Parts: sequence; C-alpha cells; structure tokens
Amino acid sequence: MLNTPESNQEPLLLVIIRLLRWHKPEGRLILMIPALWAVFLAAAGKPPLPLVGVIILGTLATSAAGCVVNDLWDRDIDPQVERTRDRPLASRALSVKVGIVVGIIALACAAVLAFYLNSLSFWLSVAAVPVILLYPGAKRVFPVPQLVLSIAWGFAVLISWSAVTQSISTPTWLLWGATVLWTLGFDTVYAMSDREDDQRIGINSSALFFGKYAPTAIGIFFVGTIILLAGVGVLINLNLAFWITLIIATLAWIWQSLRLRNPELPNPVYGEMFRQNVWIGFLILAGMISGSL
Repeated sequence: MLNTPESNQEPLLLVIIRLLRWHKPEGRLILMIPALWAVFLAAAGKPPLPLVGVIILGTLATSAAGCVVNDLWDRDIDPQVERTRDRPLASRALSVKVGIVVGIIALACAAVLAFYLNSLSFWLSVAAVPVILLYPGAKRVFPVPQLVLSIAWGFAVLISWSAVTQSISTPTWLLWGATVLWTLGFDTVYAMSDREDDQRIGINSSALFFGKYAPTAIGIFFVGTIILLAGVGVLINLNLAFWITLIIATLAWIWQSLRLRNPELPNPVYGEMFRQNVWIGFLILAGMISGSL
C-alpha cells in the first residue's frame, strides 16, 4: 500500500493530546505539586482521598486549559521558535476553532470540579482564571511574564489549602510565597533555552530581563523558596523527615544554580533542569507527608 499524505496524517486525538501537552507530563506534574503540598499540609498528612482526586483532576484540567490558551495567543509566534514550532496550532495541524473548543471543554471540566470545593476555594478558582488567560499576553507587555505565571501557580496553593481548612493562614501564605519563588526559578531556567528566539521576535522573558545575572536571580529565587518552606516547617511543626528532604532539595538547587553559571551549556540542559525540579518537588512532598504524621 502506498503512503499518501492522508495515510500519514496524525490522528486527531493524538494532535489534541499534544495540544494539551499530555505527551510531556512534567509540565502537568509541576503544577500539581504545589497543590498537593497544600492539601497534605493543611490536612496534617491525611486529606480525604476524594478531595485529593479532585485536586489532581483539577490541576490537569487547568493546566490543559492554560496550554490551549497559551497556544492560541502564540499561534503566529510559535512557528518562529525552534522549541515550539511543531505545536499543533503553530504548525496548523489543528484549526483555531478546534483549539477554542478544546480550551472551553478543559475550562468547563475545571469549573465542574471547582463546584466540589467550599465557597472560598471556589471563588479563588474563579479569581485564578483571568491570570491564566492573561499570562500569554503578559509576554508581550510585561518584562517578567514568569511572575504572572508564578502567581497563577500560587493559586494552586490557596485553593487546595482552603479546600481543607476553609481559611487561609500564615503557613498558607508562606507556602504560596515558596511556590511563587520556586516557579520563578524553574521557569526562568526553562526560558533560558529560548533567549535567542525571544530576543529576535521581541517577546519578554525573565531570562532576558535578568540577562547575564539570570543564574544569580535563579539562585536567589531558590534560596527564598528554601527559607519560606523552612518557615512552613517550623510553624506547623513538621518532623525530621521533612527537614531531610528539604536539605536534599537545597543541595539539588545549589548544584543547578552553580551549573547555570556555565555560559556554554547546550539548550537541552535547561529542559533537563526543569524536569529535575519535578522530582525535587515530589521529594519535598514526600517529606511533607512523612513530616506531618
């Protein structure tokens, strides 16, 4: 049988999976981590399993919607960036109409899950939506768009913590701050691989904003993350298990910060460091759970 363009065409379902980035799970997991940090800490290590399920599905739906919104904003920019030119909307493998429909479905799924939560968590979920929708536009007008993304990430903490306690307390805000700084750190690492393309196109990023001081800025963000996580540990009296994992995470972040000072790093290394932060986050989660029991 002869291969024709039609027979070589990628199935629609697989194209949609690529649009949602489900073929790259690290980006979905790294949003899930702060939400799980919050729900387990707020519940002293023993949250209701149905709530954990809602949090997991909610982060998947929300991150999926965020990916679609981002790609709709950037469909004419992504073809000019090596890392993103094969995305479905950039490559025209999917139409804008299909992208909009998929995005609406993802947001609708997140909304349905939000109705399971209490009123404070529900309205925090509503407040997160404009931040998610506007982040891609921030790249065009705001010098540090990763800060907008970090604030969006921080809502995962506020929503999940309040879903357990129906309130927000000092440890919640410390965990929120740790999440914002951690996200600024790992997403600036991620942005470093796109510096040349972003500069040529005229798109803002924290990697460009900090320039040659980006490795130093990332190190400062990670130090802030460590201090705030330690503050959470002290305030809610986490036991030794948490402190062991935080020390291991600290060593990993120090190693990353020092490695980033090498100006000759090949671009794929930045993606590797981003993925390493997924495992660092899960390690800290394990410490939080064990440290709460």
